[in-house]
Amino acid sequence: MLAYSERELIARMVQCEARTEKEIIGMKAVATVIMNRVHATNGEYSRISQGGSVRNILFQQGQFDCSRETIRNQYNAQNIYNMTPTEVHYNIADWALSGNKLNEIGECLWYLNPFRPTCSNIFPSNGSGSFHTRLGDHCFYRTTPKYAST
Repeated sequence: MLAYSERELIARMVQCEARTEKEIIGMKAVATVIMNRVHATNGEYSRISQGGSVRNILFQQGQFDCSRETIRNQYNAQNIYNMTPTEVHYNIADWALSGNKLNEIGECLWYLNPFRPTCSNIFPSNGSGSFHTRLGDHCFYRTTPKYAST
């Protein structure tokens, strides 16, 4: 893991995770979820962030495919090390690090691209998140009461 700054990590993750989104709003949505996890006050992400570590959140095992160089023992070319962020990605990283959030996403902690027109009502499968909204290709989920015990 290279010693990238938090700004660099977020810019690379936003570029990688929102690469299918045509609009800046999709990139801001990803950045909002990342920072929501960083600032979580309870549950799994509170423990993982250890008081606000972007790095811990982005590299938590099994969370962001773009932080992994291999997936199922295959090289993952879509990883943050292969990204070349542009000014727009750095601007979104700065926006997120300054405490901004996309209102449409609110306090959501998860997103996924279901590769189909509908979103599941619950994600992750342990029931700790419920469907909130869809932006572009991605479904966004906010916490349920179960999340606090994760």
